[in-house]
Amino acid sequence: MIDILYEHPAWFARLFEALDARAVPYRRVHAGALRFVPDWKHDAGARAAAPDLLVNRMSPSADRRGHGHGILPTLQYLESAEAGGVRVINGARAYSYEISKVRQMALLADLGLPFPRTRVINAASEAVAATEGLRWPVVVKPSVGGSGAGVLRFDRESDLRAAAEAGQLDFGVDHLALVQEFIPARDSQITRVEVLAGKYLYAIAIPVTGQSFNLCPADLCELPAPGAQEPVGPVELGGNCAISLPSAGKRAVQAHPPQAIIDAVVRMTDAAGFDVGGVEYVVDDRDGQPYFYDLNALSNFVADAPSVIGFDPWVPFVDFLVEAHATASSRRRLAATV
Repeated sequence: MIDILYEHPAWFARLFEALDARAVPYRRVHAGALRFVPDWKHDAGARAAAPDLLVNRMSPSADRRGHGHGILPTLQYLESAEAGGVRVINGARAYSYEISKVRQMALLADLGLPFPRTRVINAASEAVAATEGLRWPVVVKPSVGGSGAGVLRFDRESDLRAAAEAGQLDFGVDHLALVQEFIPARDSQITRVEVLAGKYLYAIAIPVTGQSFNLCPADLCELPAPGAQEPVGPVELGGNCAISLPSAGKRAVQAHPPQAIIDAVVRMTDAAGFDVGGVEYVVDDRDGQPYFYDLNALSNFVADAPSVIGFDPWVPFVDFLVEAHATASSRRRLAATV
């Protein structure tokens, strides 16, 4: 059995459809309503009910849809599953990077890869002081975030000071924020590189305005209606969804990043423990220097992929899951006989 841990159902409709088409047995586990024992390994009931494979598709932007209470507990859920011997796709290590842009920047520094100059704060009163030595404009973003949620750009110190004093800065669920140099994008675009099982999958170029930061690659970026548990209609978060509705036309195009960029992306996703994921980078229009700025373990893939990149990435992803499930099932059967 495969368990799919998810939060946003619309983002995974294609995954569920692909699994159904292959008659792959799976269960849907909503991250907003978890119930588990702290140690699956020593609990007979938990071991019996455990899946052979757990696929983590939890989103760090879940708090924008009323499911923020599932973000941090998911880490403990994944750790408990792994301690119990369950094979987890994008497990606790990957998720710890997914929910922390602070950890992401530290990883990039460890690997010697370029990223925007960054300071970390946990109080609005530190925002202005954190810009010392940084080039303007700057952006302030929550460490736990996604779909551009909470990201604000400031061109002047006075504007940042006013926003801080007015309580307008977003510190997210763990109350950490990054103050970061804004990188003006060459050709007004960023590039997202997707990897699967340690190999390059594809890349897309996404147009940006420099004012809005919602680069969500899903078909729909939605918020729930007040009091609703699931999204009920499309609402753009910030007005710059990377992949707009089909009727609005395509906004992403296939990209062909240099091999050095691809190699760097594979290095950082391997170091972060990603089985599948994407990395975004921007080329500084001032000097042509590429900067990596976001690692995403949650890959929703580009809409209308065959038209944009020439193939459907859900196919190799499900192939990967089927193979991983077969291996995990065999190991579980073998362990039961020992």
